[in-house]
Amino acid sequence: MASPSTAYNPNNQSSPGIKDQVSEQFDKLADKASRTMHDAAGQAEQFASRAAEEARIVGGNVQEVAGNIQGAVSKSVKEQPMATLAMVAVVGFVLGALWKS
Repeated sequence: MASPSTAYNPNNQSSPGIKDQVSEQFDKLADKASRTMHDAAGQAEQFASRAAEEARIVGGNVQEVAGNIQGAVSKSVKEQPMATLAMVAVVGFVLGALWKS
């Protein structure tokens, strides 16, 4: 049987109590979780920033291409209206075929 001097004594002040150890471990885990969440939030912010920048670049490129197409179609309608109409009919046919499949 354990002697009274070696038995568990919750009032023993010579060694840290279980409550203090649990509290310390909880604080360590809370700090680690906080750092992890902060890092994840930073990475998410960087990703969103890069995605927004890429979207701005793509949007600018799309507007440039749309302007070029508009100019080409406008010129084609003025110079060769029948050829333009035939081209539009072909594009419509292809898009319709793709839509059905």
